[in-house]
Amino acid sequence: MQLSKLAAVAVTLCIAFSQPSLAERVDSGVPGMIFDHNVPVTMTDGVKLRVNIYRPEKSGRYPVLMLMGPYGKDTRLADAPAYKTSWAKLITKYPDLCKKSSCRYIRFEAPDPERWVPNGYIVIHADVRGAGASPGVLDPFSPRETEDYATLITWAAHQPWSTGKVGLLGTSYQAINQWQVAALQPEGLAAILPWEGAFDHYREIAYYGGILNVSWKFWWDHQVVPNQNGNAETPLIDAITGAKDNAAPLSPELLKQNRVAPVETFAKHPFDDAYYRERTPDGSRITVPLLDVANWTDWSTAGYQAAASTSKWLRIQAGDHLTPFYSDDALALQKRFFDHFLKGVDNGWEKQPRVAVQVRRPDGTTWRNETTWPLPGTRWERYYLDSANGSMGPARQAAAPAEKLYPGLGDGVTFTSAPFTEETEFTGPIGLRLWVSSSTADMDVFAAVRLIDPQGRDVTFMGNSDPNVPLDLGYLRVSQRAVDPAKSTEYQPFHPHLAAVPMTPGQLYPVDVEFTEPTSIVIPKGYRLALTIQGKDFGYGPGANIVHANDYELPNSNNSGLFFAAHPNRDPALYGGTDMLATGADHASYLLLPRIPAR
Repeated sequence: MQLSKLAAVAVTLCIAFSQPSLAERVDSGVPGMIFDHNVPVTMTDGVKLRVNIYRPEKSGRYPVLMLMGPYGKDTRLADAPAYKTSWAKLITKYPDLCKKSSCRYIRFEAPDPERWVPNGYIVIHADVRGAGASPGVLDPFSPRETEDYATLITWAAHQPWSTGKVGLLGTSYQAINQWQVAALQPEGLAAILPWEGAFDHYREIAYYGGILNVSWKFWWDHQVVPNQNGNAETPLIDAITGAKDNAAPLSPELLKQNRVAPVETFAKHPFDDAYYRERTPDGSRITVPLLDVANWTDWSTAGYQAAASTSKWLRIQAGDHLTPFYSDDALALQKRFFDHFLKGVDNGWEKQPRVAVQVRRPDGTTWRNETTWPLPGTRWERYYLDSANGSMGPARQAAAPAEKLYPGLGDGVTFTSAPFTEETEFTGPIGLRLWVSSSTADMDVFAAVRLIDPQGRDVTFMGNSDPNVPLDLGYLRVSQRAVDPAKSTEYQPFHPHLAAVPMTPGQLYPVDVEFTEPTSIVIPKGYRLALTIQGKDFGYGPGANIVHANDYELPNSNNSGLFFAAHPNRDPALYGGTDMLATGADHASYLLLPRIPAR
């Protein structure tokens, strides 16, 4: 059943909207804030999920901010072993954070109730089915989980302390499921603010360019399974009770039965089939006001582009995944948005620029307001590749035909531009057309667009989850090279990923490489661009000649960003052949860049 078809189920809620018996009223320790802990809410199949409710002590009706996630609504960010680095980074960045709040209620990737309740909001944080105090099968982003979310939203809208308006706020997981449930159009949902959340479950989560993303196994094993409902081995402690934060223990056998491992499931669904269509929202049904906060390195402008809402805004930022969410500027932005759409405050939000981008430079960033996405006035420039000498640039269009061989699982080939003679900005989606062949029946393309300083060093940037990322990364499994012209643009190809068509060894094929995210960079005079094409994960290993354009210099890794491809489905016999890239004349290969004219 697709998400859009679940809408009818979501609005026909088989639950009573009366106030449930509270599991526990807890002294919040925060003047003026009531805290109801582990409130049971009945789902359409009778399962009771548990939620925490933080609300003003003063009687009345208030708008609701809600989030639902698997990380533990009762686990303090500062206490969870998996998030020690995240917490240290957050406190380093904002040393006064815990002077503005006790920080006792900050959860991973979740808003701090202490910063919202005094401003007349109710915050509801739910454990998803199968996680924390909520029983059931843990199946991330499943239709059942999305239906649960719709049920919770409508339940909250009918409570005596609620105005009937519910907004959604949270990052990552708690942003992805905002897109999903918004397509169900549950009663009470009035606005969403997905902060760095993927939209397309196949192309942004499970497979990049048709290549399985196994990084989710680390996420699953270290961040989700420890909080599974009934996991007696969990290191997580309920910050409220001091006990294990995930209910009565279950046997290892039952625990395994009660969870659906993502990577194992993805591997069983290599193409964009019904499994992903159940999890990828129908954008035409997303009509509520929304503010989509995206990142240049992973997640996501796709929801903004797909949503049918006429009241939608896009903000694309640089930096890591977590800390910007808790900044004073971010909080002010979030409150302006929700004050307008949940409280009806005339605060000028409707005059807010529809698009805001944080433009990157080697020495920092600058914010700029725009009207549309891609940015108005964008000029698409082709940087032609020349295999004869490893160069690229607009003037290489007339280069003579040439070919470059490289081992499929090796370091590949790199093309470098001439030094830029003037400051140049590229901001927007990237395209890449290549002519390739292989000695085997398939090959994987991993593309990295890099910035090189005058000393020959790679300039790396803080990414979503990695302190050393290049300007952009692209991927394609060549057997899934088919493109749907009706859904494609020159700079953004759409691969249906419905089937694999093997390559004929030695035959050349034109392919369009997928870049999951856009980029932004102002290139100073004297700097160069580089494009690396290879058949394995791109990353900066130990000893790499790099210079950091960020505040955090952490150990280098062998892959960049949220993607990691090493997996048994990468059979060396198939993907470790000799690959070839052709350039020039009838086989022009080029990088398509979004040039922004000087203003």
